[in-house]
Amino acid sequence: VQLQASGGGLVQAGGSPRLSCASPGFNLNDYAVAWFRQAPGKGREGVSCISSHDGSTYYSHSVKGRFTISRDSAKRTVYLQMNSLEPEDTAVYYCAASGYLLDITTMYDYDFASWGQGTLVTVSS
Repeated sequence: VQLQASGGGLVQAGGSPRLSCASPGFNLNDYAVAWFRQAPGKGREGVSCISSHDGSTYYSHSVKGRFTISRDSAKRTVYLQMNSLEPEDTAVYYCAASGYLLDITTMYDYDFASWGQGTLVTVSS
């Protein structure tokens, strides 16, 4: 499964960009999809995940209440709506897909076999 992440860029603090994760040629609806991010000089962090079977979602503590993950089944695309961005949200954001029936609250990166190329979000203060 090849994933294409898009929607990053330079935004001001408080901005609300939306990231997209698409998989041309594959039915992303059959996969759990997560967003991870990696800030400069830091490790990769699981941000949010949406399940494949019941649409349940999970958010890390750092983004809960500000970010929303959703799936457009018709477009086979997963989105990450980011609101109230802070400079600390600056990172490369990756989407990843898993064909396993997994516990979405864990977001272990080794559970996700397919990864997008990443899209950089830079938040200016």
